Amino acid sequence: MDLFGIANLGRFRHIVTILFKYGFDDIAERLNIPGKILIGKVPAVAGELTTWQRLRLGLEELGPSFVKLGQILSQRPDLLPLELIRELEKLQDAVTPVPTAEIVKVVEESLGIPLAEVFANFSETPLAAGSLAQVHQAILKRSGAAVAVKVRRPEVEKTIEIDLHILETLIPYLYEHFEFARIYNLPRLFIELRRALLRELDFTREARNMKIVAANFSGYPEVFIPGVLDSASTDKVLTMELAEGTKLKNFPESTLEHREKLARNGLGIIIKQILDDGFFHADPHPGNILIRADDTVCLLDWGSVGIMPERTRYELVDLVSAITDKNAEKALDVMLSFNAGQGRPIDEPLLVRDILEMIYSYHSVPIGELNIKNLFSDINTLLRTHGLQLPSDLALMFKAVVTAEGTLHKLYPELNVVAELQPHLRRLSQERWQPRSLLQQMGRQLRQFLRLQHDLPTRLRSILERLDRGQLAIRFEHQNLTGFQRTLDNASNRLAFSILTAALIIGSSMIITTGVKPLLFGYPAIGLIGYFISAVLGLTVLINIIRSRGL
Repeated sequence: MDLFGIANLGRFRHIVTILFKYGFDDIAERLNIPGKILIGKVPAVAGELTTWQRLRLGLEELGPSFVKLGQILSQRPDLLPLELIRELEKLQDAVTPVPTAEIVKVVEESLGIPLAEVFANFSETPLAAGSLAQVHQAILKRSGAAVAVKVRRPEVEKTIEIDLHILETLIPYLYEHFEFARIYNLPRLFIELRRALLRELDFTREARNMKIVAANFSGYPEVFIPGVLDSASTDKVLTMELAEGTKLKNFPESTLEHREKLARNGLGIIIKQILDDGFFHADPHPGNILIRADDTVCLLDWGSVGIMPERTRYELVDLVSAITDKNAEKALDVMLSFNAGQGRPIDEPLLVRDILEMIYSYHSVPIGELNIKNLFSDINTLLRTHGLQLPSDLALMFKAVVTAEGTLHKLYPELNVVAELQPHLRRLSQERWQPRSLLQQMGRQLRQFLRLQHDLPTRLRSILERLDRGQLAIRFEHQNLTGFQRTLDNASNRLAFSILTAALIIGSSMIITTGVKPLLFGYPAIGLIGYFISAVLGLTVLINIIRSRGL
């Protein structure tokens, strides 16, 4: 379906209406949909608002799909400006709860059995209600254990499917016609957003994430990860142990020593996930951290996770050590390794100079005063300025650390995240050069070399044979010419219609002068029919021209 096809969807028209309402007239005007003049009569929102504030308010009004997309975007400071990230972080996920009867219907359809056969009690009032799902407390019929049941909201999948389809159609058009879409590489960004959103819809994936983290923290009594009840879980329903306690955002005042201990434990949990396990919670904000009565920490909502391969963790250590040692060339090598294979031209001398400028701005700052959020923000800005990008999971890690820092500072403002990170980074750096790690690296490189040695002769022979037969061809692929092709097609169609209309008029005029029977109103009927068809064709061309010019 093309852009003009989706213009007939009510949801699309609602999106365009919101664009007009929040001052994005230039985008809405260029969409060129039928009836946009009437949509443009929508009064604009009042008040002095920045562009990013208007965007955030528009996302909230567009509903669950766009709120969740905005929240996912807020985890990507590597791709978007800091001011926009700050606004997206304000998006509220709390929505009006779905009636319990509808939730019960989803549970029964998903599990394939009546609710009463699984749960002895199912609470009417939800524990939490979000844009994608809501959580109810229940009692298992067999064991009598208290559980939390996370249920996907009815019809949310259909709504998201429609919204994603509309965005998938719009984004190539925006990419061709708007500079901002090219700056932020909207097609690539949409692919990542779609993938992240669909993953959050699949509760079997969240259940698997919880099992992985629970295994990683086995033997750590200060951490609690709720167990998953597989027999009462599907892709739409997730049944898990009920975690009772106080969310960090509602944590009451306590002694300074108590708060310091909790903050250090929380930071240690985040560091272990990232640097030791390479599998971490992507959004550890205060609403997702629960403090239980025995001071154990529970992390909730595992729909969004990041994965850090060993090699990426080593590159992170190299980048930090390069900044610490004022080694701009080493930092350059690490940053270029993040973008290996992308083939973008880089002004390396200018990049080295900018890296040195950033390094010197932080090198004189005492470690206790170093702001990790500003450091990560400057690194992201530097990369974006030079057309480089962080790997998506490394960007998620940056965001997770920044979020954790802000979360834990509310609990204990004196917590020094950088100082706490340093010994872990040193340990990881030392582990990298241990015999076991070196042997693994050598083995990996040897396998790659042997694979290359095995494949290279065959590939070279194939290329030479094709060259000898004259079958070696160079293919050029034109990109981003969809708009030009559409314009060319429209022009060709108009020209064909115009020629056909002119031919019909001339032919009909010749027939009229002959007086050939049968007659209609005293004139040859064939000539009059020709005039009528030419009038319809001419009117069609005129309407098409008026619409294309937005008149």
